[in-house]
Amino acid sequence: MRVLLAEDDHRIAGFITKGLHEEGYLVQHVSDGEQALEYAIADPDMPFDLIIMDILMPKRDGLSVCRELRTRGIHIPILMLTALDTLDDRVRGLDSGADDYLIKPFAFPELMARLRALSRRMPIAAKTNMMQIGELILDTVAHTAKRGNRRIELSSREYHLLEYLMRHSGRPVSRTSILQAIWSFDYDGASNVVDVYVGYIRRKIDHEGEPPLVHTVRGVGYKISESP
Repeated sequence: MRVLLAEDDHRIAGFITKGLHEEGYLVQHVSDGEQALEYAIADPDMPFDLIIMDILMPKRDGLSVCRELRTRGIHIPILMLTALDTLDDRVRGLDSGADDYLIKPFAFPELMARLRALSRRMPIAAKTNMMQIGELILDTVAHTAKRGNRRIELSSREYHLLEYLMRHSGRPVSRTSILQAIWSFDYDGASNVVDVYVGYIRRKIDHEGEPPLVHTVRGVGYKISESP
């Protein structure tokens, strides 16, 4: 599950990010409201599953970002974080379009419980997506993959990389975009982590006699399709 975390306090952001990673979530952290809006709308083919958003942030506050997202028709569940704990503050947060409201300081188990509750409220259509390329089928609810009758065992990172490629099927995606989406950091020209994980996926989804599905696009990155 992909989470966008918008929090300008790096101590709190580090605490949340570490905990979510240990729970198997992929986290993209941003530290101001303008970045939060930019990332939330950047890739409609690979939307975030949940957004955790602080209210008091530089450049743009969380309430205005939330209202903007709802105005644009983006209905990703949003959990507001804030130190403002009056009734009026909570009402303003919910009226802006937020789905839940958590007051700082908070215990991490409560944050997780609220995220699980929000994920249960997600529209059924968004939770029953099956993607297919040739005989390769990805179940984005169960986080499982199979090719023909063969089940493919994937690590959490391998699964999310394969999902990202399949959501962009037939189109080349750069190493930079993959790193930002799956590892939440920028490509510096030295890291080969994307190439390593693409190699892992290739060995798992392409057995002898099966046509390869993940193709290298020279000078760009990778694409997944039935033909090169």
